[in-house]
Amino acid sequence: MAKQAVARMVDLEPIDRLEEKIGLLVGMITQLRAEKAQALDSNARLTAEIERLRSQLSDAEQVNSELVALREERDVIRTRVSEMLQQLEAI
Repeated sequence: MAKQAVARMVDLEPIDRLEEKIGLLVGMITQLRAEKAQALDSNARLTAEIERLRSQLSDAEQVNSELVALREERDVIRTRVSEMLQQLEAI
C-alpha cells in the first residue's frame, strides 16, 4: 500500500509541474494580450498625432508660401516706390 501511495505521488508530480507550466503560460498569454491592446491603443493615438502634425505642416507650408509671396510683393512695391521717388526728385 505504501508503495502504491508513493507511486501515485511520483506519477502526480509531472502532472503538477505541467499544471504549473500551463498556469504560467496562461498568465503570459493574458499579459501579452494586455500588452497587445496597449500597443494597439498607442498605435491609434500615434497615428492620430501623425495626422494632426501633417495637417499642421500643411498649414505651415501654406503660410510660408503666402509669406514668400508677400515678401516678393513688398520688394516689387519698394522698387516701384523708389523709382517714383527718383522721378519726383528729377522733376
